Amino acid sequence: MPQGGAEGMLVTEGGRFAGYGLYLLQSRPVFTLNLLDMERVRWEGKEPLVPGKHRVEFDCTYDGPGIGKGGTGVLKVDGTTVDTRTTPHTVPFIQSEDETFDVGVDTRTGVNDADYAPPFRFTGTLEKLTVKLGPPQPPTEILEMEKWLMERAAQFQRSRAK
Repeated sequence: MPQGGAEGMLVTEGGRFAGYGLYLLQSRPVFTLNLLDMERVRWEGKEPLVPGKHRVEFDCTYDGPGIGKGGTGVLKVDGTTVDTRTTPHTVPFIQSEDETFDVGVDTRTGVNDADYAPPFRFTGTLEKLTVKLGPPQPPTEILEMEKWLMERAAQFQRSRAK
């Protein structure tokens, strides 16, 4: 964080109609989850970051398996939780296809027009970005189909053994 503060997009995928963004707004960290432009869930640090290096993290624990379930998000600065919030649901499928995955800038539409206007270029220095994806969680319907197929295969094997 430079002297005098910074703001701008750290990382975003999606935009006005669905997606997320992790950014600094007046030197405060913000994570916005845009749920198909019907609802926005927002996590925000109350204090501006002081000059120096910082680690800004957002961690989401999904309530799945299944599609569109909710979860709990935690926004952290330097390992300290600054905001925790739950959302009853998430976007059930893919993000908007006409948007992009951007680092340090938002090249398409913003996830929250009330906060910023693209390109919202980050005015500090972003030294490293790490994105960790958890294990995929197949929808409940697929799990049920797999179970049904395994049961059918077992029945078939038993009938052939007779």
